[in-house]
Amino acid sequence: MKKTWPILVVDDEEVMSESMAAWLREDGYRVDTAANGQAALELAKATDYAISFIDLKMPGGMDGIETMMEMRRIRPEASIIIITAYATVDTAIQAMKEGAQEYIVKPCHPQEISMLVSRILKLKKLQNENVILRKKISRKYKHHDIITKNPKMQELLSLTQDIASLRSTVLICGESGTGKELVARAIHYSGARAEKPFVSVSCAALTETLLESELFGHEKGSFTGAEGQTKGKFEMADGGTIFLDEIGDISAKLQADLLRVLQERRFYRVGGADEVSVDVRVIAATNKNLSEEVTEGRFRDDLYYRLNVIEIRIPPLRERREDIPLLAEHFVQQIASELGKDISGISADALKVLIDYDWPGNVRELENVIERAIVTSHNGTLVDSDFAWLTQRGNSQRDWEVPDVPLSELERRAIIAVLERKRGNVKEAAASLGIDRSTLYDKLKRYEIAH
Repeated sequence: MKKTWPILVVDDEEVMSESMAAWLREDGYRVDTAANGQAALELAKATDYAISFIDLKMPGGMDGIETMMEMRRIRPEASIIIITAYATVDTAIQAMKEGAQEYIVKPCHPQEISMLVSRILKLKKLQNENVILRKKISRKYKHHDIITKNPKMQELLSLTQDIASLRSTVLICGESGTGKELVARAIHYSGARAEKPFVSVSCAALTETLLESELFGHEKGSFTGAEGQTKGKFEMADGGTIFLDEIGDISAKLQADLLRVLQERRFYRVGGADEVSVDVRVIAATNKNLSEEVTEGRFRDDLYYRLNVIEIRIPPLRERREDIPLLAEHFVQQIASELGKDISGISADALKVLIDYDWPGNVRELENVIERAIVTSHNGTLVDSDFAWLTQRGNSQRDWEVPDVPLSELERRAIIAVLERKRGNVKEAAASLGIDRSTLYDKLKRYEIAH
């Protein structure tokens, strides 16, 4: 049970109010108290209480039923329990009719209160999870899964709709963390192949030998440990789409193999003698400039032209800052629900901090930053102080004077600095740099950086 959700006790009898608050605090909940209805409403405006216990009979012109009705105007989803010393069928019916979830009779017993709260919060948690699940299902793998109001992104999404049912190869370009796989899924699930498999492969995550087997499969005995015939990702994607992420990192041999598949739609499994034919749409993605890679001789020009039939370029988050509030609110709702944290939103000052930051890791970095803030926050709303560390990092980046050294040396120094800051944790360093872990390992090897 998540005990971070706050609870409100409203009773004009101080002994009763404090006793119930003490019982709930012993169970680990955060509890506020109010002596009358008006005070309760002021508290409810500031805090979205998970549960409110409200005494039926209170002085001051506002009884428990009226307080409940006003509170539900402020918080329509509020769970309210009416407390009464005079339980009758009429009072019970009235309380439930006006929106009370439960009613209990004085004197209250700690065990009864604990069980009631536990049951209601379990239900509330389940309801919240169902809301999130319904939202995910309603927009799963559709354009709505990409949250944007940026004109360039809207044009991009319109293009994905136009090409969704074509078999033409698509090359998605963009910095790490911009959501290239989301765009690939939007293309697949909007078209005629939507009911067929969507298979994703990270080309940077595996060595040449392993990637070859991953893509094309292998026959029994083709290498040590190959105990049986295994289908590759191209076969698994037959009839559907294969998404080749970080295509710019594949070896010269695999470039030649992939070119043949794109030309002929046929290939051999590793160690196999029989050709395998597939009907697969290829969507590739890269954070590299492939035309420069071709010029430098690191990428085949014929493969580049085969891949680049339809090119989609995703703008980095710093070029679509109007999307930051939308994405931030989305991540707050999603992550808070997944973590069981009662955080309902993000303040205007906090949003300004996020909008002013340059986001080198793009949307993926924004999601990680929101998760960190939710984990460490003790408020019902994320505020600017929850992102103080991000402000310091952003300032240090803006104030940094670029030394007069080659670009490769700048990259080497940046990697060393991030590794030191992350205490040698390669996974965290890669996320901070906005690159894949395998890419970072390649750079560590290239620059001979110990880790």
